[in-house]
Amino acid sequence: MIFTTTSRIEGREIETYLGVVFGDAIVGVNVFRDMFASIRDIVGGRSGSYEKEMTGARDAALSDLLAQAEEAGADAVVGIDIDYETVGSNGSMLMVTASGTAVKLRPLAAAGSPWTAPRG
Repeated sequence: MIFTTTSRIEGREIETYLGVVFGDAIVGVNVFRDMFASIRDIVGGRSGSYEKEMTGARDAALSDLLAQAEEAGADAVVGIDIDYETVGSNGSMLMVTASGTAVKLRPLAAAGSPWTAPRG
């Protein structure tokens, strides 16, 4: 499966657009982690715990996107966009949404084409 943020795939032609696919993940943030992240914000530096949560949420959203694309019979997802949003009371949860267009790619040309390896 090919994932790209661009609207096309270099060297390949889109044969069929199968529709928009989505992946979502919502993760809660721990109160103790919030407290330590606030301290880190005051003294400076990166908040590794928040970065880990964001990475996990993004991976989950992209995994859901992949599952929907596979279910649709796609070869690729183009135009992928990932959005982050805080939700819940006091922004206590992080929502990550990934969306893109599932597509079927035209098969590579027959032998002798510069895009395929010679047969033999």
